[in-house]
Amino acid sequence: MQPNYFFINKVEVRVRFAPSPTGALHLGGVRTALFNYLFARKNGGKFILRIEDTDQTRFVPGAEEYIIKSLEWIGLDIDESDKQGGEYGPYRQSDRKHLYREYAEQLVNQGFAYYAFDTPEELDAMRKDLEQKKASVQSYGPATRNNMKNQLTLGQQKTEELLAQGVPYVIRFKMPEDEKLVLHDIIRGEVKADTAILDDKVLFKSDGMPTYHLANIVDDHLMKISHVIRGEEWLPSLPLHYLLYRSFGWTDTMPQFAHLPLILKPDGKGKLSKRDGDRLGFPVFPLNWTDPKTGEVSKGYKETGYFPEAFINMMALLGWNPGNTTQEIFSKKELCQLFSLEHVTKSGSKFDPEKNKWFNKQYLEKKPNSELAQYLIEDANKDGINISQADAEKICGLIKERASFTTELWPSAQYFFIAPQEYDATNMKKYYKQETPELLKQSIEKLKEIDDFSAQNLETQISNWIETSGLNFGKVLNPMRIALAGACKGPHIFDIIEFLGKEETIKRIETLIAKN
Repeated sequence: MQPNYFFINKVEVRVRFAPSPTGALHLGGVRTALFNYLFARKNGGKFILRIEDTDQTRFVPGAEEYIIKSLEWIGLDIDESDKQGGEYGPYRQSDRKHLYREYAEQLVNQGFAYYAFDTPEELDAMRKDLEQKKASVQSYGPATRNNMKNQLTLGQQKTEELLAQGVPYVIRFKMPEDEKLVLHDIIRGEVKADTAILDDKVLFKSDGMPTYHLANIVDDHLMKISHVIRGEEWLPSLPLHYLLYRSFGWTDTMPQFAHLPLILKPDGKGKLSKRDGDRLGFPVFPLNWTDPKTGEVSKGYKETGYFPEAFINMMALLGWNPGNTTQEIFSKKELCQLFSLEHVTKSGSKFDPEKNKWFNKQYLEKKPNSELAQYLIEDANKDGINISQADAEKICGLIKERASFTTELWPSAQYFFIAPQEYDATNMKKYYKQETPELLKQSIEKLKEIDDFSAQNLETQISNWIETSGLNFGKVLNPMRIALAGACKGPHIFDIIEFLGKEETIKRIETLIAKN
């Protein structure tokens, strides 16, 4: 397995994202899908979705649908799947299970695998014995298999008798006894392994279903997968997978492998988990996920207010960099053009929730007000407030520079449509003094004199009045802002006044005076 990047130019690039429907799609899975997608698009290849549901004990209802919806929201268009179709289907492993027994038995017949009839109790006894002896290898493999109940120790006749009797069995791979492997990974380079200390992994289970190892290799071969891009946790399986390809005689068409680095906790200590998100208050799933057993709802990035393009941007830079540039904002099109596995890092990448907010803010600020207005209108409607498209666009133009998420737009805009019922206590203590009511009354009289209520004219007229009257800007404008917005917040005060209009502005100032 030597590096051969010209391989990309000679064979159609075909990559697959192959999640198991065991729950919500974690950020690590999202990034794996994204990197596969970007690699396919960069090289004019195909991006395939295959559902690996061979472990029925871990199946979670709704998980497959959630995975598909997540990929749709992110914008990773799939070329082949059960939904899209394709000439290498079906693309769900449970619909392909008739294939795997044939391949497992082929390995047995060729001497690369064997039947094993060990009971769970016998396997447990073996492990305890090895622990007590402090054996250097404590697994079912080359050093221990000759002491177990399997085809190698029972002989062919006894094996056939047990099979005929319906005695439960598994099929295990027969690991070479003492072979030093030197393999290649596109990201990590040389990977070495000693078969003497590796397990005889189960390939076919007693329930008639294949394990991940067998199904994965068979499907990748039959689907003509050119590159396997997957998480670091699968790196220890690379020797077995290589040996399976070799045993089947498929090394000439074996895919190249690339194992992605871990996404680390924000402090860099260990792999990012859902508990970290719960503890520190950020999502670890793309969409809201409701646990079918507990009913617990875990919030997703979409519902938090992230744009899919911002989400893709932040995920792409977790473990990949574009090379010699300080650029951080990339469109999906740019990522597809720039992505390469050679620029994926070997070391883990720290997850930075604050930086992620920054990414979303950059995209929000660039969004047209007409698009942002839809979020504002929708959230206002939930509170029974109807807002016109024109008003929503105008408000979004005033407040979007202060927002990081679309979910912050309506909370930041409410005072434009609903007069304050309460006033910020800290602001009141700081800015509402003994002389304030009289100053506000004078400001009301000045506002009544002004006919042109454009922000520009208002600023000119009020500023001239404050200066010529020898007043203090802060002592007039801060209490006025509290009257209009409930606190010292929001855009330029004269933009607020222009939107509210003369009648509403004066009414709110009078209300503040009356209440205090």
